[in-house]
Amino acid sequence: MNSSLSLLHPYPFEKLNKLFKDVQPADLPLIPLSIGEPKHPAPEFVKQAIIDNFQHLSTYPNSKGLPELRLSIANWLTRRFHLNQINPEQEILPVSGTREAIFSFVQALINRDEKPYVVMPNPFYQIYEGATLLAGAEPYFINCTEENGYLGDFDAVPTEVWEKTALLFVCTPGNPTGAVLSKEQFKKLIALSDQYGFVIASDECYSELWFDQAPTGLLEVCAEIGRDDYKNCVVFHSLSKRSNLPGMRSGFVAGDAALLKPYLQYRTYHGAAMPVQHQLASIAAWDDEAHVEENRVQYRTKFDLFQNELGHLLPLQKPDAGFYYWLKVDNDESFAKMLMEKAHVKVLPGRYLSRDTATGNPGENHVRLALVADLAQCEQVIARLKAIL
Repeated sequence: MNSSLSLLHPYPFEKLNKLFKDVQPADLPLIPLSIGEPKHPAPEFVKQAIIDNFQHLSTYPNSKGLPELRLSIANWLTRRFHLNQINPEQEILPVSGTREAIFSFVQALINRDEKPYVVMPNPFYQIYEGATLLAGAEPYFINCTEENGYLGDFDAVPTEVWEKTALLFVCTPGNPTGAVLSKEQFKKLIALSDQYGFVIASDECYSELWFDQAPTGLLEVCAEIGRDDYKNCVVFHSLSKRSNLPGMRSGFVAGDAALLKPYLQYRTYHGAAMPVQHQLASIAAWDDEAHVEENRVQYRTKFDLFQNELGHLLPLQKPDAGFYYWLKVDNDESFAKMLMEKAHVKVLPGRYLSRDTATGNPGENHVRLALVADLAQCEQVIARLKAIL
């Protein structure tokens, strides 16, 4: 077997199962707030589009995706991020969910002979690290702490690290912190990319879950500065969070055509093309904004409820965007066990989403609460927490 497999850490939810192995939960129905799986209903018109296209079950999908889907995505990107131009033929690739695409993009990009760095936020989405290790590169973690607004301090990265960097991952809005990169921060990263020659991969899967102002995207900043070829810049987007369609496995990667052309070649062999009926249903989802705004309203309602009902009992800090609370506690594992034992509410200790570094583990003494449950369940959570806090 590939010896790099031994470098992989257990997935966070494996650690969580181990933590709760001997816990006797309260005699109440379980309410999971640990996993970022949307529980709002999937749009009915998307379901119907899949049903209407069942005949394509007998059709092999093309790795490049349907031209109609790439055009739909191009139109959405242009509307949402005010792009000057984007070529659906060369600068957009539909993918089977961004988890698959993030992993495979790293495999296609990294020259393992050079053993480069892949720079990533800490805490982070575990696929960044796993993809890096299996590609033969080395993770370099930038701690995202309260002191730096949970965005990381890019100025603190040594020059010798940037010189060996092949890829920089950013996640905005962040998982788990909900922090959003500004246009100025993106411009700084683009300048660093030009100086040192690395690729920027912006994971923007939570970009449509916002409260007051739509988050900035990497391609949006490229358009503002006239970087219309998106040199060394790619973004990842998904319907999972935006449209409550995690089971459809539909997303896309967009940006620099010089990167996407060889990546498409990789994908042709990789064999992860999205089924045709899901591509056609994805067009319906990307073309509609009404269901997305309705989704945002539901999350806003739940966050307002938590703030109003529990803000005096817990140090709740409403995120910039996304659907996570990144809650400071005295001990993350003890707090998670306490909620399981006394309230049968499942949350994720922050240390399971981060790594130890020379300056500490930035996930320790935080827990991630995913407000993915419906409003009625969230009201139950609030009532249970009030009773024990």
